[in-house]
Amino acid sequence: MLKNLPATSQDIIDWTWPAIEPYYIELQSRPLSASSVDDWVADWSSVGERLEEMYSRLAVATSINTADKEAEARMNAYLDGIFPNVMAAEQKLKEKLLESKLEPNGFEIPLRNMRAEANLFRESNLPLLADQQKLAIEYDKIFGAQTVNWEGEEITLTRLALNFQQPDRARREKAWHLKADRQLADRKAINNLWQKFMDVRTRIAKNANKPGFREYAWIQKLRFDYSPEDCKSFEAAIEKVVVPAATRIYQKRKQELGLDSLRPWDLVDGWFSRPTPPANIPQLKPFTSIDELKSKVSAIFHHVDPVLGGYFDQTVAEGLTDLENRKNKAPGAYCTSYTSIRKPFIFVNAVGTHDDVMTTLHESGHSFHIYETASIPYVQQLAVPMEFAEVASMGMELLASPYLTKANGGFYSDEEAARARIEHLEGMILFWPFMAVVDAFQQWVYENPKDGADTAACDKKWGELWDRFIPGVDYSGLEEIKVTGWHRKLHIHEVPFYYIEYGLAQLGAVQIFGNARSDQAGAVAAYRKALSLGGKVTLPELFNAAKAKFAFDVPTVKKAVDLMETVVAELEGNT
Repeated sequence: MLKNLPATSQDIIDWTWPAIEPYYIELQSRPLSASSVDDWVADWSSVGERLEEMYSRLAVATSINTADKEAEARMNAYLDGIFPNVMAAEQKLKEKLLESKLEPNGFEIPLRNMRAEANLFRESNLPLLADQQKLAIEYDKIFGAQTVNWEGEEITLTRLALNFQQPDRARREKAWHLKADRQLADRKAINNLWQKFMDVRTRIAKNANKPGFREYAWIQKLRFDYSPEDCKSFEAAIEKVVVPAATRIYQKRKQELGLDSLRPWDLVDGWFSRPTPPANIPQLKPFTSIDELKSKVSAIFHHVDPVLGGYFDQTVAEGLTDLENRKNKAPGAYCTSYTSIRKPFIFVNAVGTHDDVMTTLHESGHSFHIYETASIPYVQQLAVPMEFAEVASMGMELLASPYLTKANGGFYSDEEAARARIEHLEGMILFWPFMAVVDAFQQWVYENPKDGADTAACDKKWGELWDRFIPGVDYSGLEEIKVTGWHRKLHIHEVPFYYIEYGLAQLGAVQIFGNARSDQAGAVAAYRKALSLGGKVTLPELFNAAKAKFAFDVPTVKKAVDLMETVVAELEGNT
């Protein structure tokens, strides 16, 4: 057993590589046999989980305050001095285990992953991977610093966007243009950053002897169960089944609003999502404080399942959340794992909207995954495919939705809850075409890397895809804003190809929701069972454990859309 290994990541948060290296040297030098391999893997896992948590804590520090120079310096020191060395040392241990031909208990899938990673690994890529992370931090800094003066006050663009839900259309349009102009002001900076991203990724793929970055990313993301062609099949199914359903939603709302055409400022996010409610329908105002958000979400989870409710309460009690929006906080939301203690950290930018409620439910679903896998012995068994990790979060949004009412300790009257659920389901339908735009754009970028590095060509392709998948929103006269939409999709820049997962996971989540319609307890039990498997089985097996089908075809997509439209019709009877 390893001697003097600190108990937690916090004990090594300021360590440099010379303090960490001896543990890897000891593991590398230790002989392996059938009788010793389990103990060896346990020690390897102990080191790895502490370093994973160290990285998570450093990343959290940079995102909760993008202006924190000390946090940025510590992250850069990690990326420069520790990350490349850890990757190289981890690679040697993977090779050691693979060469031994030994298979620890429950390691079939981790070994499969290791073989792929060993094939992909190049020491020459380590500094490039670190550079890629630094570029991602720069992207966050650009967007984190974007503020505007609105009615005499400097506010974030997230807060400005609250105006898109106001009934006054002129006010919405004014806010939309102010936000768009502020984002366009950084057009050159984002374009320059994009070219750096493309250059780094081209070199990463070349070093790994891959024909392009997509081929590299497919292996890096351990996608064994589907191909780029499957993604294109999924996008074709979305175009055939979902785009007409989405267009029906836009047409219905356009009539309710009495408009000749829907403009982006008629949508609650000012982009692609559900339309702003008519003026005679008051805006949903679910909470006025973060404490209220926490307490009501807790009540909802306790109705879904008492164990899940307990997990959320524990997360809050232990200070493992940062939910409020503020200046110099990174955009977006996430849940990360503090792996050595098997606890989550939930990050949200809440400003008092229904979207904040749904985001908190979503990220809490990820946190439940972390709790359900807490008894899995080895960190290598925790690598859950993202396509299923997002089932945990999206599935929880839907499983929680029947309990949004005040009668259940939630946020809304029965009528408000019905409206919120309609908005959610319709928003999911509207999401699939947007997801198809994001994935098809990335497929094109890395299939055509020369054009993909040309920001003008990127603008053109994004505009073409937007018109193909989202025909229900009128961007006439706003072409510059439309074609630069790819600037504003964080995933394209920071985590390339990480978006199709949401579309596939949503398809799984809707199937779980369908099961819950007839057997809520059984659906939750299957959901938790699937989460508890971690990364020990294949992606189709995880879906199967949750009683869902992993698929890309028109019939599966149509069944899901039919279910959602049926539920919307039922709920409309309560509004």
